[in-house]
Amino acid sequence: MQLIMYGGEEFLTGDEIADALLAYGRALGDEVRAEIVEIPVREDDGSVVTAKFLIGPASQIVSKSVVGRGAELEDGDLVRHLQDLTRGVESPTGPLLESPAGGESELD
Repeated sequence: MQLIMYGGEEFLTGDEIADALLAYGRALGDEVRAEIVEIPVREDDGSVVTAKFLIGPASQIVSKSVVGRGAELEDGDLVRHLQDLTRGVESPTGPLLESPAGGESELD
């Protein structure tokens, strides 16, 4: 599990979720963009809730490993979505260009 420190608060989430959140935040920061991201976090009573994070160039997020804080939070779909968003920021694809013949081309 990872403990995310953000805005003076601590949020407990899964390793892969935390890693994907930080990677997306870094990519957004490099592009001077910000986005709101929702991730599952575990409360002190063991319940799981959704937390919203504004991440981007001004974000100050720290994550550290913790043990003995309950079962690992996992959300494969969310992790894949954040990884896709990160790839989209790091390697955006341009729109199709019109070729001289009037057709479309995928040239970048």
